[in-house]
Amino acid sequence: MRKPQFTPIDLRTWKRGQMFYYFSKMAPTGYSITVDVDITRMKEACRGAGVKFFPAYVWLVTGCLNRQTEFKIAEKDGQIGYYDTLTPLYASFHEDDQTFSLMWTQFHEDFGIFYRDYLENQNKYGDHHGVLCQDNLVPPENAYTVSCVPWISFTGFCVHSYENRPYYFPSVEAGKFFERDGKTMFPLSITCHHAATDGYHIKRFLEEFQDGVDHFDRFLPEKEGEL
Repeated sequence: MRKPQFTPIDLRTWKRGQMFYYFSKMAPTGYSITVDVDITRMKEACRGAGVKFFPAYVWLVTGCLNRQTEFKIAEKDGQIGYYDTLTPLYASFHEDDQTFSLMWTQFHEDFGIFYRDYLENQNKYGDHHGVLCQDNLVPPENAYTVSCVPWISFTGFCVHSYENRPYYFPSVEAGKFFERDGKTMFPLSITCHHAATDGYHIKRFLEEFQDGVDHFDRFLPEKEGEL
């Protein structure tokens, strides 16, 4: 797996330097936003290509987040900076005992490559139980949480970490599909640290995500058998 690149930030010259200090030191604040997303066309594109929807969703979310530096802010060895890319950390559900394990797949701009690697991970580790099922490997330092609660459609979802350490990556959660006015919808929630992002960054993310959902067929291989 390629080692993620970390770029330090000088808070004195960073355009968000004062905002970051205020919301991380003076008034530590997080927030969560939930919206309903029309995923009709993406669901149809995946079905037509024989592609599983969940890894397609994980790939699209990660790609959209990666296009904004603010979603990749982290603290490493006491230094604030940002990673060149995020790695999705997601839940793999076990039908036999209704538990789940955490898995991750390195992001690749090419959906076909990411999808292949995702399926390989599932084939290799999908039946391994325990919190970390990939040979007890520790998730990479640039891993963020993206998952789905496929049994519940919600109007709000908020993830809080109770570990006493700085954490600025977003957490993204989707819910159960539902029908509205002939369209297939699902709730999508994103929880962020206000030190790293504002509502504007969420706006950009949601716009890019909806565009990717509406035109997901452009990411699929042109020839059969390429996935």
